[in-house]
Amino acid sequence: MIDGVHKLIDGVVMRPAEVADADALARAYVRNREHLAPWEPVRSEEFFTARGQAALLDLEARNRGAGQMMRWLLAEPTGEIIGSVALSGIVFGPFRSANLGYWVDSEAGGRGLATAAVRTVCGLTDSELNLHRIQAGTLLDNVRSQRVLVKCGFESFGVAPRYLHIAGRWQDIRLFQRLLNDREPGEPAAVASSD
Repeated sequence: MIDGVHKLIDGVVMRPAEVADADALARAYVRNREHLAPWEPVRSEEFFTARGQAALLDLEARNRGAGQMMRWLLAEPTGEIIGSVALSGIVFGPFRSANLGYWVDSEAGGRGLATAAVRTVCGLTDSELNLHRIQAGTLLDNVRSQRVLVKCGFESFGVAPRYLHIAGRWQDIRLFQRLLNDREPGEPAAVASSD
């Protein structure tokens, strides 16, 4: 899928997640457990361990190899993980779409990292994967995440009632999408950029 390291802001890089990141990612999730709890599914205790993260990263690596997902980690110059951005449910053919998810460390908020990461992923999704659209969803009251999406060119297209099981209950989700291009599905990105 999409490899490489991408510079964001203040020395922070966005790079593909690897199984070797399990320890650092577990530390990041433990540090952000309360911060992320209102926005995520209820997590098992195993999720917050290096072993749990290694199993998840291994599964993600297999899904990445099958072209179904891609996950990047946001890392400080020290190597500390301070966020994640992922494309999942990647579909090619006439749909050419993917779902976007992201989070940023509670101590790194307000620096523009989520916006920079989402913009970078949108560019890569257009130029490298040649997808037509990206979809994202937020809880109705997650105004900060909605602002990130709007800044990155996403538009709200509706609310899905009781769509995801988040924080222990079925919750309504505001849906957003960004149309990346109107190329024909088989047309390479380079052709459209030469217009």
